[in-house]
Amino acid sequence: MDVPLALPFATLVVVLLLSSGPIAAEVDGTAVLGEAVLTLDAGNFSEVVAKHEFIVVEFYAPWCGHCKELAPEYEKAASMLRKRDPPVVLAKVDAYDESNKELKDKYKVHGYPAIKIIRKGGSDVSAYGGPRDAEGIVEYLTRQVGPASLEIRSAVDASRSIGDKGVVLVGVFPEFAGIEYENFMAVANKMRTDYDFFHTSDASILPRGDLTVKGPLLRLFKPFDELFVDSQDFDDDAIKKFIEVSGFPTVVTFDADPTNHKFIERYYSTPSAKAMLFLRFSDDRVETFKSQMHEAARQLSGNNISFLIGDVSTADRAFEYFGLKESDVPLLLVLASTGKYLNPTMEPDQLIPWMKQYIYGNLTPYVKSEPIPKVNDQPVKVVVADNIDEIVFNSGKNVLLEFYAPWCGHCRKLAPILEEVAVSLHDDDDVVIAKMDGTANDIPTDFAVEGYPALYFYSSSGGDLLMYDGQRTAEEIISFIKKNRGAKAAAVEVTQTDAVEEEVTSSTPSGSIQDEL
Repeated sequence: MDVPLALPFATLVVVLLLSSGPIAAEVDGTAVLGEAVLTLDAGNFSEVVAKHEFIVVEFYAPWCGHCKELAPEYEKAASMLRKRDPPVVLAKVDAYDESNKELKDKYKVHGYPAIKIIRKGGSDVSAYGGPRDAEGIVEYLTRQVGPASLEIRSAVDASRSIGDKGVVLVGVFPEFAGIEYENFMAVANKMRTDYDFFHTSDASILPRGDLTVKGPLLRLFKPFDELFVDSQDFDDDAIKKFIEVSGFPTVVTFDADPTNHKFIERYYSTPSAKAMLFLRFSDDRVETFKSQMHEAARQLSGNNISFLIGDVSTADRAFEYFGLKESDVPLLLVLASTGKYLNPTMEPDQLIPWMKQYIYGNLTPYVKSEPIPKVNDQPVKVVVADNIDEIVFNSGKNVLLEFYAPWCGHCRKLAPILEEVAVSLHDDDDVVIAKMDGTANDIPTDFAVEGYPALYFYSSSGGDLLMYDGQRTAEEIISFIKKNRGAKAAAVEVTQTDAVEEEVTSSTPSGSIQDEL
């Protein structure tokens, strides 16, 4: 059977991007004190959040390197923000603790650290989209608790507010009243975590665009493409669409600049083919490559392809995720529903012709697979991309398959449990317990793997794959297998002469990390 491979980008960005004193006794006596950051858990979370009109919560894992890097900056920011009037409260939750799993699921935590801004006692939740250093956190959150849009009164204000970093929205109004102004402010309040909003009655103080307009007019400033765009449609949905379309770069840049993170997140969550060029930004051909990528995006705009250019020095996690090698840069990678396509060590003038060959269907997909084990006699069988058909789909047996990552703590905890299951069912020839390293093999789209570990069951009678989401105990897993197994059936006998080597189409490896990053 052909096995197309998955494009699980929903939480990939999390994989890729990513002085305190005693706190007053009067503040949240139910929380753990002694530091500026409140420590919350399932027992006190709702009570503490309900007390605050505005609170910031970090969901972390104790082993997470990014969380450890953030911790001192987050603590320092908390110490500074609690001195504001009114104070801004920063808190944290150990999302790796099983007792906090319900909180983790409720707030859709798919990776660590995940920072949520929670308003109105818990009724309004948005993702934190600011810097990870103390000063940046303070500046960003100070904006979040103030007005959704600030007035620009002078050219100095405009210069300070509209820089060369990030997308900025400025509403120009003859007076700060009326339906246009009200709609603008409503959208600003909804989208303030991702964009900076300002308003003015004097367009002449703005740095770009027609300086004589009186408004109502919405001007979007951006540090890429045409630098600014105007709109006069103040319908709520029209404003949002204008911001989302005009405020998104033609070619996304993957580098260390935190203002690009929201673009990277949207890039990977957009349902389109992904064309990604990775190179060293120190390469003296980088501007030529960038020019070629923009030209490719222009020429191929009608083919549902999103374009990105990434600096290898920043994108090492992406290389690990996609199974690439730095020795292959400059490397152009296309990920699509039909597979994964690679063009390593390329020259700038090869970019557009090669992309056209992809569109014409003339390229052969690449499938990442570990070697098929010569010996596979352990209780838990090893599955790789090149033998998944043989062991899972064509064996005529009931197969429980785990997708894991070598660095995943949850996977390490599950390993002895699966071993126990396999040993317990060893005498049942119709049951196979198996595992696949999801970081070293491309995963078929049959499996909607969004995190590690992920367990799937395929019955000997065929039919749909079943995802196991029950308790991770040997007893529960064995019960699940017995309940869902097919009738006893002889395995399909395949001789060497009759065997048909099936082509496995490729795509991205799964690994958009849910249980951990």
